[in-house]
Amino acid sequence: MNIFITGGAGYIGSATAEALLRAGHSVTIYDSLVTGHQQAVPEGAKFIHAGLEDTLALAVALSEEKYDAVMHFAAFIEAGESMKNPGKFFKNNLTNSLSLMEAAAKTGVKRFVFSSTAAVYQSSEEPLTEESPLGPTNTYGYTKLAVEQSLDWYRQIHGLHFAALRYFNAAGALPGRGEAHQPESHLIPRVLQVALGQAEYAYIFGTDYPTPDGTCIRDYIHIADLVSAHQLALEALQNRDKMIYNVGSGNGFSVREVIDAARRVSGQEIPIREMPRRPGDSARLVASSGKIKRELGWKPQHDDIDDILGSAWEWHNSHPRGYE
Repeated sequence: MNIFITGGAGYIGSATAEALLRAGHSVTIYDSLVTGHQQAVPEGAKFIHAGLEDTLALAVALSEEKYDAVMHFAAFIEAGESMKNPGKFFKNNLTNSLSLMEAAAKTGVKRFVFSSTAAVYQSSEEPLTEESPLGPTNTYGYTKLAVEQSLDWYRQIHGLHFAALRYFNAAGALPGRGEAHQPESHLIPRVLQVALGQAEYAYIFGTDYPTPDGTCIRDYIHIADLVSAHQLALEALQNRDKMIYNVGSGNGFSVREVIDAARRVSGQEIPIREMPRRPGDSARLVASSGKIKRELGWKPQHDDIDDILGSAWEWHNSHPRGYE
């Protein structure tokens, strides 16, 4: 297949692009490099340096070749920031996604794989299924849900088949590929920065949640397992017109448990500092991934927190300045 990937210079997009190239597909990456890294673009991929807000460049890019599918990873992802600057997220995550859908429909693309999020759900004490109540607690989650709903209209009106993968906290690393956000706000790389001596404390935002140790509980999914889910969804769209799947390990780990795991794999003390809650954080988000397992045969291979942290530690230890 010939595949057009937005955000393919980012953490998950570049890893997926590399896997698709290895599987024999042709890949074009379209990325503004606002948060991505050109060094992360895999060898063998065609690269277009442009943003989705540039509708002319987007239209030209999608018209130059016949694409079998679009895979859409480009988005701002910081939930906390989305509660301070919602307009930035509405424009980039929602408006730009609508431009991409429109351009895909006009150029005859029939398959669309969307990088969604567990943040579309309400917080729950039970593992989240695809039928769990929706209710984003932050603007970021709302923009992702709005894109899913818009995709369904494009499916009905233009025949654009789509898969939305609602994944939980992508984590870990692959050889030569890991998280490198600037600034970094994700828990695992932030904690490992402390282990590397690049930061003084690991911060815990909120210690009074209704959880066993008072801190937020999250499901962490290894990037290798996330990549395989995207590949399976892309293939399944040949015979399906709509798919929405949760993608997670099914295991919930609290902030304190993640920090303890980081201490084990790094051998460092990692001091902490407790802070007030942040707006938009849910107490507990853990996946039930039974549907994608049943329907696509997907199965996580890396569901141990020490395994996930260990791969991340290897990346950060060998790439202390990220892709620089």
